[in-house]
Amino acid sequence: MKALVYGGAGNRSWIDVPDPSIKDPEDAIVRVDAVTICGTDLHILKGDVPEVDSGRILGHEAVGTVLDVGEQVHDISVGQRVLVSCISSCGRCRFCKEGRYGQCLGGGGWVLGHTIDGTQAERVRVPFADHSLHVLPDNVSSEDALMLADILPTSYEVGVLAGHVSPGDTVVVVGAGPIGLAALLTARLFSPSQVVMVDPAASRREQALASGADHAVASDAEAEALVQELTGGLGADVAIEAVGVPGSFELCTTLIRPGGHVANVGVHGAPATLHLETLWIKDVTITTGLVDTRTTPLLLRLLGEGKIDVSSLCTHRFGIDEMQDAYDVFARAGETGALKVALFNPDAVG
Repeated sequence: MKALVYGGAGNRSWIDVPDPSIKDPEDAIVRVDAVTICGTDLHILKGDVPEVDSGRILGHEAVGTVLDVGEQVHDISVGQRVLVSCISSCGRCRFCKEGRYGQCLGGGGWVLGHTIDGTQAERVRVPFADHSLHVLPDNVSSEDALMLADILPTSYEVGVLAGHVSPGDTVVVVGAGPIGLAALLTARLFSPSQVVMVDPAASRREQALASGADHAVASDAEAEALVQELTGGLGADVAIEAVGVPGSFELCTTLIRPGGHVANVGVHGAPATLHLETLWIKDVTITTGLVDTRTTPLLLRLLGEGKIDVSSLCTHRFGIDEMQDAYDVFARAGETGALKVALFNPDAVG
């Protein structure tokens, strides 16, 4: 089969590799019908994630068709169309029993495209299939389902829920890329009074406004002035960091009110300064986290019922054999206007 293989910082190849096979009785082999690229994959290619070895197949988001299952897989069957979650769960360890699947001690967590071969391939081996695959209803398209493999549960859990977004809140989302827009969509479930998006790219600000943002500004100074105006000088109730660079995190801590919540969602490849000299007295709560995907079943139900519309998140579509082109477009999002890209297998069933 073909797969996108990491060759060390700055190097990737779409090459022939051996087909995956069942290694553990809880495994499933899934034909990849649709797959996408994540900003985390770009971090890996920059060398920001040293745990990823050269030779690793990248990718942790996909929709596919089950081709084979191990003898201890009971809830997933050959032929089913499934969502491949970015997080795998053994279902047995302390953290899995707490719903903290991202911290799985039994061989799960974020493993696909990280410590084991991932989804940017024609087939993928998925460990702990009963806990890590979600059967898709017929009325949910593969493209829409891809948005639930990572960005929707990540933004919802690590941004909106950890940030305690509540009715009437003023919420600031720094970064209007896929994660930021997903945070906007899921924050809206809690009826905040104002959602302010901050992004230097005009195309992303326009998309944010089209997706339901009340305001979209380009610069830190504009954001500070607007938040002060909207809140009578108090600051935002919730600030969600959705970029993963020091400046965006520090902006969130500047915009937050006393007693507010800063929820860091972005993946950082460099240290950020924590200004405790000004934050300590403000009762500010700062949270970080890896997604657990415990909310994926809920989000999938809301998607199927039409309560969440993710159709605006995918901007570019390719065949799976155009993986290198898709990476080029996604990596140059400032020029191409790319949010999420979707790559489809010609043998896809939905």
